[in-house]
Amino acid sequence: MVTLQVDDQAIEAAEGTSLLRACLDNGIYIPNLCQMEGQAHPTAACRLCFVAIEGLAKPVTSCTVRVARGLVVRTDTEAVRRLQRSALRLLLSVHHVDCGHCPANKRCDLQKIARFLKVGLKPKGLERYLKQPEVISVHPLIDYYPNRCVLCGKCVQTCKNSQGQPLLAFARRGFDTIISAFGAPQADPPDCSSCLACIDICPVAAILVRKDVCQPSAVSNG
Repeated sequence: MVTLQVDDQAIEAAEGTSLLRACLDNGIYIPNLCQMEGQAHPTAACRLCFVAIEGLAKPVTSCTVRVARGLVVRTDTEAVRRLQRSALRLLLSVHHVDCGHCPANKRCDLQKIARFLKVGLKPKGLERYLKQPEVISVHPLIDYYPNRCVLCGKCVQTCKNSQGQPLLAFARRGFDTIISAFGAPQADPPDCSSCLACIDICPVAAILVRKDVCQPSAVSNG
């Protein structure tokens, strides 16, 4: 274990641990959407977990920094908050904010981050870019809501860990990026009914059991 300083507080963590994980484990919240425990190579996809580190000219993503003895970290500088709020607003620009009809309402990570950063879910002057269709139902078991999705990649990684191979993947580019089900529809689709880990891990209810399918007991947020 090594000691580092975060916001004038001394904490201990195993050397080589992700700085984000070390902070979260010590009760220091840093906004994040794509962090997963045990992830060897963080994706840094959400661009929310910025921190300032003494000796570095610019804030860096804490998920990609490894704990080392003597690190001095600030999680709440003006530059850090500006980057985090910009990243959140970018996510909201492609997000269909309809919390009252969303299964993730009141336990949604996006809501939690917006409250923490004091950013409204419908910022004024924000140009929105929503995808069509609203629901993609090519998979035999799950519906995908692209305008809820924050592209954190947790479902892709979880599917790979659970199935031994990725049955989900990113598709398209830029603002049109979505999560796609490999090979669906197909004559012999993968049997996901005993797993559905992608649904459990999704922070915003962007993946749900299809409404016309009898829901297995494995589903916790459908």
